[in-house]
Order: sequence, then structure tokens, then C-alpha cells
Amino acid sequence: METSLQVELHGSKLLLKFLGELTVYNLSNLEKKIDRLDLSKFTQVDFDLLHLDYIDSAVALFIDQILQKLENQNTSYQLQLQNETIQATLNLVKSKRLEIKKEFTPRKTTVYERLGKRGYHYYTSLLNFVSFLGKVFVSFMLYLKKPHKIRYKEIFFEINESGVKAVMIIALTSFLVGLVVAYQAAYQLKIYGGNIFIVDMLGISILRELAPLITAIVIAGRSGSAYTAQIGAMKITQEIDAMRTMGFEPFAFLVLPRIIALSIAMPLLIFVADMMGMLGGVLVASLDLKITMELFLERFHEVIAAKHFFVGIFKGPFFAFLIASIAIYRGLIVKDDTQSIGFNTTKSVVEAIFAVIVCDAIFSIAFTNLGI
Repeated sequence: METSLQVELHGSKLLLKFLGELTVYNLSNLEKKIDRLDLSKFTQVDFDLLHLDYIDSAVALFIDQILQKLENQNTSYQLQLQNETIQATLNLVKSKRLEIKKEFTPRKTTVYERLGKRGYHYYTSLLNFVSFLGKVFVSFMLYLKKPHKIRYKEIFFEINESGVKAVMIIALTSFLVGLVVAYQAAYQLKIYGGNIFIVDMLGISILRELAPLITAIVIAGRSGSAYTAQIGAMKITQEIDAMRTMGFEPFAFLVLPRIIALSIAMPLLIFVADMMGMLGGVLVASLDLKITMELFLERFHEVIAAKHFFVGIFKGPFFAFLIASIAIYRGLIVKDDTQSIGFNTTKSVVEAIFAVIVCDAIFSIAFTNLGI
């Protein structure tokens, strides 16, 4: 039999004659023929199933959907059928009809519901991060208890990667910032005739605030993003799971060496930033304000207390801990797709910079109240 469905038009009446055995394998041909017909044009649609030998549930569902459509259009129809098996199949499908809404409209969430979900998300994220810090603390205590298990080789490697290789970018950035700050200050100081006070301004602002902040921001973008990407890639490739399977604790091999290395390297990088920032300031003071190097150093020795330098250096390990712990935590929560690495890398840099600024504000308030 060449075709499984014959279509006959009799004025406003339509006759659909189904033939042979119809299954899911020839259902697409049936759908194409029916789709070409506009059933709403007909007042009567008849189904000739007298020459139909067999249908499966897919074809029965298809016929039932046509009947439902005709009922919704208030179009009369008639079934011509003798095969009891086919009748039973059609009755079964009809009895299991699902009430499908014509248009699905998703429920609108309220502002309070969205705020609640967002707040709960931040709350659980904070708990997970605190749990991570707890594991870091426990691992560090085990390090101190068994110094021979400290991964010195990994720590020196990370000092080289995060500290030594970052010296040039830190030096150049700090030099330019010192140059810009001194140049802007020189313009104002010349108006009031207070050229020599550029030494006071540069000494306090660079040593105490700018050098630590610039160093932390550059390191968050350079080393923090690298930590997240490296550990995230290791998680996707299941290297971290493999380490655990072989009995190696990831916190001892991946987490603590990076945190310790950055905590050691950061004060040294801040010292480099101090020197280069002041060098930029000295250059502007010499060229624009005609302050000689000897005069600059003499004034610097008189008015800049050593505490400003040590306050800036003191912030280094705290900034390093925040940057490294946030970056590593973000790497450990990477999911099994490459997009997650990019997302968490971006988040780690943003969150690390935000945490550093908050920490710096707390230090500023605390030191001021303590008279330091």
C-alpha cells in the first residue's frame, strides 16, 4: 500500500482515510499531510479507520490530538471503526488526556522573594567560605606541628611566580602613580607657595596607603586570577580528586603553599612599590618644583616618621591572605565547565579587590584611633 493516509474533499466535508499499519515510523508523513490542511474550513471531518489494521500509541495520540482540535473548534466529526483493538487503543489514549493550558505564564516573583533568594545565596556562600578558612587554619596548624611536612619547594616556586615575576609590573605601576600624584599635587602647591610640602604629601600617602593598595590590586589581578584559573582547571580535569585518591591532601599541596608564598612576597613587593612611587615623586619635585634630591631627602628625614613605612608593610600579609584565600576558594568551587572558570576568575578578582579595600579602611580607622 503506497500511502497510509488518503485525503478526500467533498465540499465543506473532509474525509481522512487511514490505511494499513501505522506506527511511529510513518508518523511524520501523517503530520505533514495533516499540517497542509486547514481543518477550521470544514464543517464535518470524518475518519475512515475501516481499512486500518494496526496503530501504536504514538499514532493513537496523534489522532486523538486531531479530535481534540476539532472539539475546540466546534467542528463535528465521525469515526468509522470496526477493529476492537484499535478502538481500545484510542479509548486508552483518550482516557489519559492531559489538560494542557494554551499558554504557560511563569509565576512572577516578588521583590521580597528575590531579595530573600539573593540573601540566602550570599549567606550560604559566606558559610562555605568560612568553612574553607577553617580548613586552611587546621592545615596550617598541622604544618606548624610537623614542620618537616611543609612544602618548601612549592612555597619557593610560588614566591618566584607571584613575587619575583611581578616585580617589574609593580615597580612600573608604582612609579607612574607616584609621578601622577606628585604632578597633580605640584600644580596646587605652586599656587600657594608650599612647594616643599610635596615631600610630606608623597611620604605619607605613598608609604602608608597608595603603595600597599596598588600592590594588592595588581597582585589580585595577576596572581589571584592565576590561582583561580589553575585550581579551577585542575578541578575540571579531576586532578584534585586524583590527588585525594592517592592520599595527597590538596590543602597541603595546593592551598597553603600559595597563601604562605604570597604572604611572604607581598611585603617585599610593597617595599618595591614604596621606592618606585617615591622615585616618581622625586622626579616631579626636581623637574617641576626645583626641589633638589638633597633637599627632598632632608625634608623627608625630618617629617616622615618610620611608622608610616611600617604601617604599609604591616598590611601586606593581610592583603596577601585575603587575595590568595579568595582566589583559591573560587578555584575550588569551579563547576565542570570551562565557562565556570572565567566566571569564578572574574569574581575572585572583584571580590579580592573589594576585600582589600574594606580591610584597608578598617586598618585606617583602627590606626588613626590608636594614634599610629
